[in-house]
Amino acid sequence: MNETITLLKSHRSIRKFKDVPLEEGHLHEILTAAQAASTSSNIQAYSAVIVRDKERKSRLGELAENQQQVEESPLFLIWLADLNKISKAIQLHESAELKQNTELFILATVDATLAAQNAAVAAESLGYGIVYIGGIRNRPQEVSDLLALPDLVYPVFGMCIGVPNQEPDIRPRLPFDAVFYEELYQSDKLSTYIQDYDEITSRYYATRKGGGKGGETNTRWSKEMLKRFNGERHREHMYDFLKRRGFDLT
Repeated sequence: MNETITLLKSHRSIRKFKDVPLEEGHLHEILTAAQAASTSSNIQAYSAVIVRDKERKSRLGELAENQQQVEESPLFLIWLADLNKISKAIQLHESAELKQNTELFILATVDATLAAQNAAVAAESLGYGIVYIGGIRNRPQEVSDLLALPDLVYPVFGMCIGVPNQEPDIRPRLPFDAVFYEELYQSDKLSTYIQDYDEITSRYYATRKGGGKGGETNTRWSKEMLKRFNGERHREHMYDFLKRRGFDLT
């Protein structure tokens, strides 16, 4: 065990922040740590928009389905998959459009995610709390208009950063053996592992401090997955949105 591993294993999503800004110089360190993340073939196909303005944060919170923590956090980052800069780089050498496919879209999305996670760990190492905001994709066109995003750029998720004003319990994860396999994927005991995890999550939510669903006794992970993915298709608008933004998903 070392300090880095201890930090990683103590991660909690923070949704309540103190009304204090980040210390001078800390944001630069967080973002340069983000730039040190792995990137496929050095394409660096991501960007981030830094939002401090209260009115803009308030609007982004509304677009993310009224998530109040967006407005209340001192700093909100919107992480972007960015093929625009790749297109611009190519055009420095010849007048040609960027040749796209689904793989390139995946590379940009993964690049943005790796950079963001580096930023999250860096922020937590400095004593800040973070929470990812996937709800930024609820109304992605309006987010894009608000941030003046060009074609070939889309918002992957947001990230609130600030000094924590709560101490939520650490959320338990799936059993180790339900996630990591030796040599080959193994399904034979997966249902049993999930049922075991259901009992763990039920106890967790019944006693949870500092977060939502505290005191609930009938919340289980598998039921949460059923509720989320077996009804209306989740953010089905994203395909058409991405096509309009110039992404080729063939």
